[in-house]
Amino acid sequence: MAKKFGGKFSPDGTESDLDTTPAYAKARVNPVGARANVLFIPAIPMVFLALNDGAIGLSVALASAAALTGAAFLLRGGLQAEAAFMERKVARKPAIPRKIFSSVLTGVGIALAAYRSEPGLVAPLLYGAAAMGLHIAAFGIDPLRSKGMEGVDTYQQDRVARVVDEAEARLEEMSDAMLRAGDRHMERRLAGFQIKARELIRTVEEDPRDLTAARKYLGVYLLGARDATVKFADIYSRTEDPKAREDYASLLDDLSAGFDARTSKLLLDDRSDLNIEIDVLRDRLKREGVTIPSTNS
Repeated sequence: MAKKFGGKFSPDGTESDLDTTPAYAKARVNPVGARANVLFIPAIPMVFLALNDGAIGLSVALASAAALTGAAFLLRGGLQAEAAFMERKVARKPAIPRKIFSSVLTGVGIALAAYRSEPGLVAPLLYGAAAMGLHIAAFGIDPLRSKGMEGVDTYQQDRVARVVDEAEARLEEMSDAMLRAGDRHMERRLAGFQIKARELIRTVEEDPRDLTAARKYLGVYLLGARDATVKFADIYSRTEDPKAREDYASLLDDLSAGFDARTSKLLLDDRSDLNIEIDVLRDRLKREGVTIPSTNS
């Protein structure tokens, strides 16, 4: 499908079309790479090579292929969960250690494959243990401890997690809808707003007490932005109406400014709270006869 390109230097471009958002600002890299996807391949030839091995041989091959395929799926999920964990400053450890289970299933699959050609117990176990060890060496294990959770109200953190999941889902829906518009410049403008929205999301995740102040932004405002994006994409894909494009761009600018201001306000409030705690602690130490030299920041 052909896409219409615009911008400052296009025939109908304006000065406002100049995109100031860096092309790779906070770009997200897919954590599932080729080395993980290639693990789906071994199960395919294993089944075809066992077609003439009789019922037992074919059954063992199918079990081995199923274990290896399941391991590949678990590894993909484990890598994605680990990437999400590493991206955040405050995060719980993954509920299911997918990468560890993937290593175990890989060992089981290789052990079953080895049993086809070398029946017995010792050789398959050795091959399976070696495969499991190599899998762990290549991909590591899941995070086994939460980070940044000291002193955090877990109930409040659960509330934040639900709001964040809904907010992230709406941001993804906006990206999917924008694809229908076929306008690369507006896709970049939307990505710029999404960066601002995710900055607010991360701020709330790091301090769940900010949820009350930011809930309207992560709920009502994002829902309205999602609906506006869907309507713009539907209209612009049919008519390429410049007025609709201009109005939607103005909306994105207003939303970006609003989310940026809210994030700055939350960070300022957090710093004020810290200063109050420091002053209170200083006063208590002075009453105990401990003198602290003042520092100028």
